[in-house]
Amino acid sequence: MRRLKQITLIVGLAAVLAGCQKSGEPAQQSTAVAHPIEGTAPPSLPAIRLPESATLFTTAKDSVLRLALDDELTFRKGSQPTENEISIFVNPRIRFQTMLGFGGAITDASSEVFAKLSPAVQDEFLKAYYGVDGLDYSLARTTIHSADFGSGSYTYIEEGDSELVTFSIDHDRQFRIPLIKRAIEAAGGELLLYASPWSPPAFMKDNNDMLHGGKLLPEYYQSWANYYTRFIKAYEKEGIPIWGITVQNEPMATQRWESSIYTAEEERDFLKLYLGPTMENEGLGDKKIIVWDHNRDLIGNRANTIFGDPEASRYAWGIGYHWYEVWTGSEAKHVNLQNVYESYPDKPILFTEGTIESFDAERYQYWPNAERYANDMINDFNAGVVGWTDWNILLDENGGPNHVGNFCFAPIHADTTTGELIYTPTYFYLGHFSKFIKPGAQRVSTTVSQSFLLSASFVNLDGSFATVILNKTDHPISFNFYVGSQEAEWSIPARAIQTVVY
Repeated sequence: MRRLKQITLIVGLAAVLAGCQKSGEPAQQSTAVAHPIEGTAPPSLPAIRLPESATLFTTAKDSVLRLALDDELTFRKGSQPTENEISIFVNPRIRFQTMLGFGGAITDASSEVFAKLSPAVQDEFLKAYYGVDGLDYSLARTTIHSADFGSGSYTYIEEGDSELVTFSIDHDRQFRIPLIKRAIEAAGGELLLYASPWSPPAFMKDNNDMLHGGKLLPEYYQSWANYYTRFIKAYEKEGIPIWGITVQNEPMATQRWESSIYTAEEERDFLKLYLGPTMENEGLGDKKIIVWDHNRDLIGNRANTIFGDPEASRYAWGIGYHWYEVWTGSEAKHVNLQNVYESYPDKPILFTEGTIESFDAERYQYWPNAERYANDMINDFNAGVVGWTDWNILLDENGGPNHVGNFCFAPIHADTTTGELIYTPTYFYLGHFSKFIKPGAQRVSTTVSQSFLLSASFVNLDGSFATVILNKTDHPISFNFYVGSQEAEWSIPARAIQTVVY
C-alpha cells in the first residue's frame, strides 16, 4: 500500500494574490440571481480589475504533482479565438449562487478508525482535512444515531420509549463527539455541522425494524419530531453547534441497513405539521431543515411537492441530494439540479453525500475515482449547487467498519495494522475546490468551447478568483484562457485537474 509521506504545502492565497498586478477597467457586478444564504452572501465585492498574472496549481496522474504550485501565468490583451482552438471564457461580471462550503461526514466508522491512530497521526489527519495547509474544510455532516457505517445499530432511547425519557447520547461520547470537537478546533473553532437520520427506532416503524426500509407510523410522528430537537439540544450542550438537519437520509431507498421511506407527500406533511412546528416551538427555528437528501433522479418531484406548498416550504431551507442515481443505468442527471435552481432560486441545493462504492484495496490510487468527483462537482456547481459534503472522511484498510458489509472508499484510509494514512487521488482533487473556493464565494460565468475540458469559476469575498479545469482525456490539452478581454495560454496534462488563482 502506498503512503504519501507528506502533503504538498500550498503558499498562502493572500501572498499569491499580492504578487498579481491588476489592470483594466473596473467591472460592474451582475444582477444575476444568487441564492441568499444567511451569513455568507457578500454585502459588496471589490471592483473587478482584469488580471495580468495568475498562479497555477496542478494534480496529474503519472506524475509527482499533487496540489502543487505548478506555474506563474501571464495575461495579455485577448484576440478572437477560432473554432478549432479550445478556449475557456470567464465573465467576471456575471455571478450566480453563493457558496456555503466543502466538507465530509464524521460518521461512527470514521470516529472508530480515528481512535485507533497514534496521537501524531491523528494530528496529521486533522490538519490534512481542516488545516489551512490541508483541505481547509468548513462543512460537516453526521448521523442521528446509527447508520450502516459503524460497528452496529443503536438508538438514543430504550425500545418502546415514545416519551423519550431514556434519551441519551452516551454512545456518541466514546468516539464520535471527541472527533467532532477536534475537527472544530482544527478548523479554527467553527464548522457548519448538520445531521441526518437513517431510520427511526424500530418500534416507531410499520416493519418493526430499523433496517430494510419501512415507514414511520403516524402515531409516532410527534415523538420522532421531538427526537430531532432532543438530539440538537444534547449536542449543543456538549459544545457542538448544530447548523441544520435533513428530514431523512435517502427516503426512497429500501436498504439492508438503516432506512425509512417517505413519499414526497409524506415528507411534506411531516415537515409542515410536525417537524417544522416542533423545531420552532422548541426554540430551534433558526436551524436549517434540508429536504429530500437523496438522488438527482427524483429531486424535481420532491422540490415541486414540498416547495410548491407554502406552509411546508417556509420550514425548508433548501434541498439536499446524492449522486447514486446511476445505479439504474442512467447517466448522472445534473440537468435536474439546474431545473430546481431555476424553479426555486430561493432554495439552496446542497450535495449531502457521495462515495465510491465496492471497496478494493488494489484501487487506492485508481484515478477515475477522483475524476468522478471533479466531473460531478463542476457540473453540479454550474447547475447551481452551493456546497459539497463528501461521505466518510476516514475508513480503514477494509473500507469500513460497516455493520452490513457495505464497504466503500474514502479520500483518506488508515491502515490500522501499520498506523499509516493512505491518501487517495480523490483527496487532492477535492482540494482543488475546497482550498481555493471559500464560504461566501460566488460562482462566476464560465464556458468552454469544446467538450474535452470541464471548468467552473468562483470569486471570493476578498476579490480573488479561482477557476477549476478538468482534463479526463489521455493526452495533454493546450487551450486559451480568457478573463474578460484578457487572455493566457497554457497546457493541462493528461488526466489532470488544475486550479488557476488570479
